[in-house]
Amino acid sequence: MTDYIQEYRTYLTEERHVSANTLSSYLRDMNQFWAWLTENDTIDLSKVKKNVIVQYLQYMESVGKSPATITRSTASIKSFYQFMVGAGYMKANPAKAITAVKVERKYPEILTNREVELFLEQPKCVDEKGYRDHAMLELLYATGIRVSELIGLNIGDVNLAVGMIRCRKKDKERVIPLYRGAVKALRDYIQDIRPRLIADPEEEALFVNMNGERMSRQGFWKIIKFYQEKAEIDKDITPHMLRHSFAVHLLENGADLHSIQEMLGHADISSTQIYAQVVKQELRSVYQKAHPRA
Repeated sequence: MTDYIQEYRTYLTEERHVSANTLSSYLRDMNQFWAWLTENDTIDLSKVKKNVIVQYLQYMESVGKSPATITRSTASIKSFYQFMVGAGYMKANPAKAITAVKVERKYPEILTNREVELFLEQPKCVDEKGYRDHAMLELLYATGIRVSELIGLNIGDVNLAVGMIRCRKKDKERVIPLYRGAVKALRDYIQDIRPRLIADPEEEALFVNMNGERMSRQGFWKIIKFYQEKAEIDKDITPHMLRHSFAVHLLENGADLHSIQEMLGHADISSTQIYAQVVKQELRSVYQKAHPRA
């Protein structure tokens, strides 16, 4: 029997030139669909009808697959059968009229202002590690940068005199202001602590580990989890949660979306607009709890 999935792989790589992630996703979805078909005595992908695909999607829902996973699988199956039609194996795409499951959009979880204060208070400035960790956390919340951007910062990217950092991502660069507390934390670290930590005087990394080398992503994640436990905050704090909190708190205090977009480095304003929805949800929640007639 023709190996349709293998031919589909060739089509995706040689004609569509899809990325490695897209290729992996499409093939994984199709292999899972094929496994289900064989378990249900269907051994020819070219004979599949619309009702069979619907049954498979219903099966996915019944075993607890998320709406996002089902939606992605629907798209993968549609793509596969579009290839089958184009290759002449089928006359019509049986998945064409199938509507994807509506994905319920999840809003990003954020920390409250009090939780941020509590979290940032945890590193104690009594030794090198405390000063360094305090500066890292203050900078992360002050700027909303990604963890990869944080550990990628060089000493030359910081301008304490004007209270700014320069953040680069690929060929793009943005400048982000710092509040006074973050400037002080950085000044203390850069002037007094970093010179004692670096192993090589030529080291460019702003933040280094206790061996004097550039901080790793894994190392910083451990720092986040350590101070989460110390603060006894129940939420699963991640660097991205601080990024979300930065954006929402700015918006709550009057910042406009375009300014937040620029500071976060979002290419599309639609990525930033989710924070406006978070603020609306927060207001609605406060209203429902506080209004006497709600």
